[in-house]
Amino acid sequence: MSVKRLDLIPGFSIDQVAKAAGNDPDVLRLENLDTDLNPPKEAIAATKLAVDKDDNNSYLPFIGHKNLRSAIANHIYEYSKIKYNPNSEIIVTAGGTEAMFDVLLSVTDPGDEVIVTDPTYAGIINRVRLAGTKPVFVRYFIENNKWKLDVSQLDKLYSSKTKAIFIMNPSMPSGAVLTVEDWNSIAEFCVKHSIWLIYNAAMERILYDNLSVIHPASFNGMRDRTIIIGSVSKEFRMIGWRIGWVAAPDNLIADLAKVHIYNVVTPTGISQDAAVAALRAPKEDFLKCLYEWEKRRNILLEQLADYPVVYPEGGWSALLNVSEMGYNSETASKKMLEFGKIAATPMKHWGDKNSDQFVRLVFSNEPANRLAQLSRRLKRVF
Repeated sequence: MSVKRLDLIPGFSIDQVAKAAGNDPDVLRLENLDTDLNPPKEAIAATKLAVDKDDNNSYLPFIGHKNLRSAIANHIYEYSKIKYNPNSEIIVTAGGTEAMFDVLLSVTDPGDEVIVTDPTYAGIINRVRLAGTKPVFVRYFIENNKWKLDVSQLDKLYSSKTKAIFIMNPSMPSGAVLTVEDWNSIAEFCVKHSIWLIYNAAMERILYDNLSVIHPASFNGMRDRTIIIGSVSKEFRMIGWRIGWVAAPDNLIADLAKVHIYNVVTPTGISQDAAVAALRAPKEDFLKCLYEWEKRRNILLEQLADYPVVYPEGGWSALLNVSEMGYNSETASKKMLEFGKIAATPMKHWGDKNSDQFVRLVFSNEPANRLAQLSRRLKRVF
């Protein structure tokens, strides 16, 4: 018998698709947000050295090593031009996912509301629910085959229970990227209603078509209203290292630290030196990966030229509208695996109005020559 807090929380469909795909080497693995591109070589070398350091085999310091907090502050400054004090405004967490839950528990009470995008990462939606709060959806709509956030709806969605708006940019799973105008509207909304912006920046540099990072903390009035969540999982390809962080105004850090300590206690010790090395690695390391991901995205779109896929401007995945072919997401996912040997995740629980009509195709984890088989495989399916 489930406890009530789990009543509205479904199981995660990604692992179910992965289990069905098994270890068949012929299956195109487009279901999980992995990448086959290696972490920075500096991070791998630092990990090997870290194993022998006694300081890395300790609970202390609970909020993360100081050199890592300093590296995080420098990284944020580079893209936001906002200075964060590594001693009083940054906490290192066991991945960005821990950071998300810590933040929600620090800024909301049961019964509050958090505005999230439709669609968005299911881990965002369901952490909002686990915190005892209600997700309220602001929709993305499709304009010129790209995603556009309906910021005109924000004021209509606000209520006295609204405590935060939770945005990932680029958005996952859609690959939507917000414009300056979008961020300006969000900033004005947050300032007007005195609410928090929870900004998931885990993929903020994974932008295509020569787009540049637009950092919401840099907008007027947002330095003290923005809570930044980051990690080394995506941009630095260090998923298994489980290092993330929260940067927030110093008046919130004590509460965040309290939740972090009683939730996880400490980030992974032997991963912290590696995270420092990754954050300090030459930019060329990331740019080479960005070039490869964009190449793969372009191949995916070429392969899907005859199918209703929405153009992703960033991130690692795109959404295919299977409802236009007469299927819901779960049926299409099963059919794609059975007849096309394509593992793709159904989006049934990843939004409100934008969910069950889509399957997600991750293009970051398969090389170009395998992605080039997608059209041929889809013809066997649809």
